[in-house]
Amino acid sequence: MVNLQQLLQAISVVETYKEENISITGLSYHSQKVESGHLFVCIKGYKTDGHKYLADAVKNGAIAAVVEDFQEGIDIPQYRVENSRIALAQLGNAYFNEPSKKLKMIGITATNGKTTTSYMTNAMLETEGYKTGLIGTVTVKIDDYSFPAELTTPESLDLQNYLHQMVERGVTHVSMEVSSAAMETNRVETVEYDIVTLNNISREHIDSHGSFEQYWNVKSSLITNASENSVAVLNLDDEYSASLINRTNASVVTFGVRNEEGHIRCKNLDLSTGRGKFTYEIVKEFKSKSAHLTPCSFEVELAVPGLHSVYNSMVAITVALLNNVSIASIQETLQTFTGVERRFEFIFEEDIKIVDDHFANPGNINITLKTLQYMDFQNLHLVYAIRGERGPTVNRENAEAIVEWASKLNISEIIATKSVSHVTLKDRVTDEEVKAFMDVMEKAGIEVKLYDELPDAITEAITNVVENDLILLAGAQGMDLGGEIALEIIHKRTSKAPKTVGHLQ
Repeated sequence: MVNLQQLLQAISVVETYKEENISITGLSYHSQKVESGHLFVCIKGYKTDGHKYLADAVKNGAIAAVVEDFQEGIDIPQYRVENSRIALAQLGNAYFNEPSKKLKMIGITATNGKTTTSYMTNAMLETEGYKTGLIGTVTVKIDDYSFPAELTTPESLDLQNYLHQMVERGVTHVSMEVSSAAMETNRVETVEYDIVTLNNISREHIDSHGSFEQYWNVKSSLITNASENSVAVLNLDDEYSASLINRTNASVVTFGVRNEEGHIRCKNLDLSTGRGKFTYEIVKEFKSKSAHLTPCSFEVELAVPGLHSVYNSMVAITVALLNNVSIASIQETLQTFTGVERRFEFIFEEDIKIVDDHFANPGNINITLKTLQYMDFQNLHLVYAIRGERGPTVNRENAEAIVEWASKLNISEIIATKSVSHVTLKDRVTDEEVKAFMDVMEKAGIEVKLYDELPDAITEAITNVVENDLILLAGAQGMDLGGEIALEIIHKRTSKAPKTVGHLQ
């Protein structure tokens, strides 16, 4: 039981209806999760308004409410605030005794690579022997217990609950993906970070934020709002990330793969096999509350492929060093860390190679195709799933990004698909989206073989490969099952003949 009046000191109450000195048993923001004695917080969401469900919450046991608008006919104490989302974050933080202050919090944001970077970081920390927590797109992990994530960054009350559970279980370090949606909706309002990172930014989620400028303003707030007690890790190769160097109170650590002006640089990069080998070199000393890093260098060999993985690893290594992870633990982790599904994933490596990649936006496309430029292969077969229900603009920009690489990678033909039977209604490709993609390709003189169905498109690619060719299965939701389909097609063909590429045809 918690005294409500004491808890309410965490928020700014504008006006009160029927104030009472009572104790509550818990907090909730979803009427179906209310239990007897709860304080219910009415949240105005994108699709519905929690104020509509206050009566249901009362029936389920709510004895007080935080609202933005008083609700007539509800005879329980109501406390009006300007922003109930901020209030929920503040109340959750207070109710669970400010758990982020008791943990080493690592906040990771980017348009691309948040998941891989957080997993890499977590793996290094675990190798060193720390008890860890992980919060992100794929999973929530609390020490040795994990469960599937519902949101990249949980709602604030759930987030504070998870952090509280981590404290209770002796977790010391938390690697956390921080999405732009979470920042815009105040889900991380009261989280105190020790390290924050922003690796890259490109055009994505524009519809939900209204404009790229608003998306950038929200995304960059993880860095610009960081405290003087934290460290910000920034990528000099990304102009947006680099622009934040003088816009934060955090201590700044910079790195680059191309740019060599930062604290850290990547030297002797070899991506000929698709998997990076390089020298991680600290050029200028830097420190955190717990670590002091002086100039040195060591070799890194990645098990996970892609140029983007080099960038992700540069961030993860830096974060690990700031948390006193040894060089030996870092090297050991990266030699065995195989990455996250569909992030430039090698799914077949025999006489040909097949790479499965979440080819979602121009930033992702550019770094994926840049990786291919470093690799050794004969011919590239690009199978692309057009993005459904994202609008003509997104598909035009994706097509333009591909065209920019066409001459560098000898792309004169693309196999495209609408993946009709392999997407849900919310990802169904429209005629306008197909036209936007095709118009760009036609203008560039690139032939497109367009298939309604994903298996037909992949079959077309596999049928025409020769030894040392590379097939890139490229796309977001429309290509989610592409890897499984490709391996099934190859298995059916090779099970009837010896395993040589010639027999795939």
